[in-house]
Amino acid sequence: MTMNNALALVGAPAPNSLLYYAVSVVLVILVLVGLNMLSRVQTAVRGNLLGALAMALAIVATLWNFGILSAVELYAAMLVGSLFGVIIWRKTQMIRMPQTVALLNGLGGMASMLAGALALTGHADNNAFAQFTAGLAIAVGGATFFGSLIAAGKLHQILDQHPKVLPAHSVWVGLSLLVSLGAALAYVFPPFSSPGGAQTVLLIVQIVAANLFGYLLAVRVGGADMPITISLLNSLSGVAGAIAGLAISDLLLVAIGAIVGASGLLLTQIMCRAMNRHLMDILLGNTSVSTAAATPTETESEKPDDSACAGETDTSETTRGDRPTLAAPVADPENTFADWVENAQRVILVPGYGMALSQAQAQVKRLLDYLEKSGKTVDFAIHPVAGRMPGHMNVLLAEVDVDYEKLREMKDINDDFASADLTVVIGANDVMNPAANTAEGTPIYGMPVLNVGDCAHVAIFNFDLKPGYAGVENPLYARAETEPERVLIFPGDAKETLAARLDALGAPPAIELF
Repeated sequence: MTMNNALALVGAPAPNSLLYYAVSVVLVILVLVGLNMLSRVQTAVRGNLLGALAMALAIVATLWNFGILSAVELYAAMLVGSLFGVIIWRKTQMIRMPQTVALLNGLGGMASMLAGALALTGHADNNAFAQFTAGLAIAVGGATFFGSLIAAGKLHQILDQHPKVLPAHSVWVGLSLLVSLGAALAYVFPPFSSPGGAQTVLLIVQIVAANLFGYLLAVRVGGADMPITISLLNSLSGVAGAIAGLAISDLLLVAIGAIVGASGLLLTQIMCRAMNRHLMDILLGNTSVSTAAATPTETESEKPDDSACAGETDTSETTRGDRPTLAAPVADPENTFADWVENAQRVILVPGYGMALSQAQAQVKRLLDYLEKSGKTVDFAIHPVAGRMPGHMNVLLAEVDVDYEKLREMKDINDDFASADLTVVIGANDVMNPAANTAEGTPIYGMPVLNVGDCAHVAIFNFDLKPGYAGVENPLYARAETEPERVLIFPGDAKETLAARLDALGAPPAIELF
């Protein structure tokens, strides 16, 4: 069946008609409205559903515009994709959401890469602009795809989470980028401008170079910097989609991809400013590796994996290994903690990645409920890069129905620590390490942190006393020795240790999610 016959069969207009543009404008507005609704907890669910509906309608509109609504093969492919989506929805726990997001970013990049490749090889009559943008889609999509796979592998601990720098790393980065972008330009000129052996060889070389660039870019980013990396990869997946839209003359895809790219880049910039970092420093691994802490200590890197938390391990805030002990004995810490809780009126809770690893969010909600029923004023202090993806702590706490209004950003709550009676830390380390203000030459120097040390009393529920992912000693741990009347540490799995303290306080049992 020819394209004209197909168009007549489904009653579709010629590609990119005025009617299609009008429909595209409506769908883009729906996406923007959905994004705006995501910014408020009261409308976030409806905003997410609206965005999903807009995407579904965009697929239908695209098929209609290009006259392929009757292509059965496409529906079979969409059915397979939908089934995978249902499996991810049903099987993925919140603790694995960061790597899931990274994987989905990668799939978006792969789709753009394939679209660019098909635009090149399937159309001998492309103009120079279409050829060049198809090549760019392959370059950006390939880098996004493999970079996202590396990020997902690090987050899922299939790959080493520490930054990995290869011999002549920067040279390989520059070379792979040059080859990838150079190939995009070469498609404009013969013999690479038309389908054939030369174009096929160049296409294979470019795909390898683009994926190599993505690998080299992501492999030297440490796990603690993954929130920013995932945000950047999300932005790149949108950019790749927009470029692919230019290659195939689909302005709806261009618009939606641009929205995703712009929002992701804006979030990346916001997070970089919150960390007082430059994006290039993060991509070059400069925030996780320094002369003072280039590699983790031997005890960190060689600890055994006991898979204490649902198969998840990490060498960051809650490093797994032999059961740790306090640096110095503290007289009756359990009763001391109970006294602090009883006498406190203003309490701040500080969650970190360790809460995610130990799946302690239900116990944290139990603590919140107990404190509020006792008449305490309670808020959560959320660091912008706590966890392994943007909004990681927010998602976990929302899962156990913590009121979103209680989640306060660092800039809004940092001055409140000095007047608070008690701060309870659950699995956080680097984000509250005061060494960030004084330890020059370390990976975290200059990074804004939560002023936990200013609080009258601090109770820390971390797995051990070892440094966090950045490898910088936390002075708060030393204060547990020198000032046990102000700082207590309860080492061990945060879910277990916090539950034990709540049991001793007589708090009602938690509703466990897992």
